[in-house]
Amino acid sequence: MNAIWIVLPILTLLMFELGLTLQIEDFKLFKKRPRPIIAGIIGQIIFLPILAFILGWLFKLDPLFFIGIMLIACSPGGSSSNIFSMIAKGDVALSVSLTACSSIITLFTIPVIMEFATRLIGSNLNIDVHLPIGSLMIQNLLLMLLPIVTGILVKRYRPLVAERIHKILSKVAFPALILLATLFFIQHHATITAQFGKLGLCISVLILLAMGGGLLLSKWMHLNRKEQRTLIIEIGMQNAAQAIAIASSPFVFNNDIIAIPAIIYALMMNVILLVYVGIAKRR
Repeated sequence: MNAIWIVLPILTLLMFELGLTLQIEDFKLFKKRPRPIIAGIIGQIIFLPILAFILGWLFKLDPLFFIGIMLIACSPGGSSSNIFSMIAKGDVALSVSLTACSSIITLFTIPVIMEFATRLIGSNLNIDVHLPIGSLMIQNLLLMLLPIVTGILVKRYRPLVAERIHKILSKVAFPALILLATLFFIQHHATITAQFGKLGLCISVLILLAMGGGLLLSKWMHLNRKEQRTLIIEIGMQNAAQAIAIASSPFVFNNDIIAIPAIIYALMMNVILLVYVGIAKRR
């Protein structure tokens, strides 16, 4: 069974569910509080890909895993970061706005960064990895932008319907991701088990340094404690489902091996961020 036919519907549902939590005003927070938005965008769009590239090189990852790590770093913030920010007593409005902004911005930055990364990795390591930019743009628009916009419109014009759908989808989202991770693990358990040591360590370091970068950026921008917590979570939690969809999609990379880092990332991200949320709540 090809897991991509489960990945794509799950990603579409997650993006639609994200749209149900958004409103037009979430994109206007930049005017009211530009500093935390700028800090978050710098962290996710610039800092994370650079960090992932450096770690991939230092850990001497296999080329396909290297591309997988870069793909995670280029992805937008995960919608679950909003829930984590709420539990950690962070700035939920900021979290929602950053998720919304990164989801739109990365539609256009992913093709640019991944084209550069695949060309550089391919030329240095003598492998042929082709990125069909046109197909990637179309897939992002259909599976990311369209469901998000649809969710926003449903919430705006049918708020009661949106609320009912959101209650259902919010309960389904996490089990769907677990199902997705389980399917990939069953299909590629030998590769995942063999590579988990080095790859798991690299991904854990990526998440921890991303969180540390969020803290430094928030201090540099003189943000308050709630905004600091939100930035740490937002930069530490990326949309693993989107990375899996791009990696395994028959229209883009069509390579499940590239998706393996995202599977491990989804696991480590939740474990590390749950520990952080527990510490933040106590403080």
